[in-house]
Amino acid sequence: MPLDASFAGRTYPPTASYEVCREKIREFADAIGDPDPAYRDPEAARTLGHPDVVAPPTFAVIVAFRGLDTIIGDADLGLDYSRVVHGDQRFSYRRPLRAGDRVTATAVVETVRSIGGNDILGVRCDLATEDGAAVGSAWSTLVARGEGS
Repeated sequence: MPLDASFAGRTYPPTASYEVCREKIREFADAIGDPDPAYRDPEAARTLGHPDVVAPPTFAVIVAFRGLDTIIGDADLGLDYSRVVHGDQRFSYRRPLRAGDRVTATAVVETVRSIGGNDILGVRCDLATEDGAAVGSAWSTLVARGEGS
């Protein structure tokens, strides 16, 4: 059954805050194999003008996925997550995520469309600090494979 196209434009409440910490940044940088010292060493980050270590750009997916969870868990949308493949991901920043940030994600369903029996969901998650300062956005495309796929 196709997803309800009327969900396009729906905004979900912000997620609970996620605290970005040095250890999680280091673990993420290790996992992606990026040796940049600004991800591990506060002095190296300060030399670049940051108050503390910064996260690799794709680290935002950790926070953004919390926003995606609110959409995936919306029973009214009718998304069968067992049939979902990740189609695309991109990010835009006002500033890097950094250790000490407490960040929320507000998910917005931008598009809902059906192509070739598959449902395509375009989602934006706006990331902001607890005090409301915008950090950036993450866009995801989720493809819910049709029954014959």
